[in-house]
Amino acid sequence: MNLVYRALAADGTMQEGRLEASSRAEALRRLAERGLRPLHMAENVADAAAVESHAAQMRGRVSQAELETFTRQLAALLAAGIPLARSLERLAGEAGSANARAQWRAVHGLVIDGASLAEAMGQFPRTFPRVYIAMVKAGEAGGFLDVVLNQVAEFQSRERDLRGKVTAALVYPLALASLATVVVTFLLVYFIPRFKTIFDDFGAELPRLTQAIVALGDGVRHYGLALVALAGVGGVFFLRWWNTPAGRFRWEQWTLRQPLIGVLVSRFAMIRFCRMLGTLVGAGVPLLAALRVARESLGNQVLTRAADQSVERLSQGGRLADSLQACGGLFPGSALEIISVAEETGRLEQELVRLADTTEGELDRRLRMAVSLAEPAMLVLMAGVVGGIVVGMVLPIFALQDYIR
Repeated sequence: MNLVYRALAADGTMQEGRLEASSRAEALRRLAERGLRPLHMAENVADAAAVESHAAQMRGRVSQAELETFTRQLAALLAAGIPLARSLERLAGEAGSANARAQWRAVHGLVIDGASLAEAMGQFPRTFPRVYIAMVKAGEAGGFLDVVLNQVAEFQSRERDLRGKVTAALVYPLALASLATVVVTFLLVYFIPRFKTIFDDFGAELPRLTQAIVALGDGVRHYGLALVALAGVGGVFFLRWWNTPAGRFRWEQWTLRQPLIGVLVSRFAMIRFCRMLGTLVGAGVPLLAALRVARESLGNQVLTRAADQSVERLSQGGRLADSLQACGGLFPGSALEIISVAEETGRLEQELVRLADTTEGELDRRLRMAVSLAEPAMLVLMAGVVGGIVVGMVLPIFALQDYIR
C-alpha cells in the first residue's frame, strides 16, 4: 500500500511524504515511531491533488452538537448489535457537515484497516478530546463500548448545559461594561472638546473637576490609539506566554488563589471530575483506571498534578476518599466525607453523580447571586462615571454667569 501522508512533527512543523505499508494501522505505527502525528493519508500519489482540500476538512473543527449526536447514534447502533465498521459507515453517510463527514469516514477507514476505535479517534485531537478517547479505550478494553459511549454523550450534554449557564451569566455584565466604555469614550472624545472651546473663548478659570475631565479627554484623543495598540501588543505577548506549559501552569495557579474566581474554577472542575468518575465506575470501568481517565477531565494543570498523587495513593492500596485528600483545592471536607461513606456502602457511582449534581446546583446559585450583585454595581458605577462627567461640564456654566456679569 503506497500512502501519501501529511503529519505534524514534535517541533510543530508540517511534514509530507510517501510511505509503503501493508495497512493504515502499520503506517500509523511507523509514523508514531518517527515522532510524527498524522493529519491525513491518501492511498496513492494520484490522490495527492485532493490531499490539500481534504486535509483542510480533516483539520477543521466539528461542533459539539455534531459530536454529541454522533456519539449517541453510535452507542445506539452498537447496542442494537450492528458491527462497529458498519455503524461508522452509516454515520459518515448521514453526517450533516463536510468536516464531520470527512472525519467520520476517516475513522471508519482506520478501523477497517485494523486500528481500534480509540486509536482512530486519536488522529483527530481537535474533534475528540483526550478524555473522550480515554473513555472509549476503557470501553473497548472492557467490552462495553456502547454503554460507555452512551455515558459519554450524556456527559457531553451536561457539560454543554453547564457551560451555557456560565456563558449566560456573564452576558449581561459584559454588555453593561461594553456600553459604559462606549458612552464614556463618546463623552471624552466628542462631548468634552465642544465645552472646552466655549470655556476657552470666555477665558474663565475652570473648576478643578472640569480641568481633570478636560485633561482626561485630551489624553484619550491624543494617545487613545497608541494605548489601544499597546494593549493589543501586550495581549499578543500574554497569549504567547499563556500558551506555554509554564505560563499556563502559573496562570491557573494564580486563578485558583483568587477568592471568588478560584472557588468557581475548582467547583467547576469538581463537577466534571465527579460526574466522569461516577460515569466510568457505573459503566464497569475499574476504579483505578477510571480515576486515571477522570483526572484528564479537570482541565487545570494544578489540579491534575494533585490528582496524580491521588492515583499513586490508590494504586498502593489506599481508599478513594483518603487518596483524594491530596486534592485539597478540589474537594472540600464535606465532599470527601460523602465519598468515604459511599465507598463503605457500595454506592460510589451513585453518590459521585449526585455530588456532581448537587455541586452544579450550588454553582448555579453562586453564579446567579454574583450576577444579581454585579448588575446593580455596574449600573451604579456607570451612572457615577457618566454623572461625574456631566456635573464637571455643567459646573463652569454657573461660573460663566458670574463672569459675564
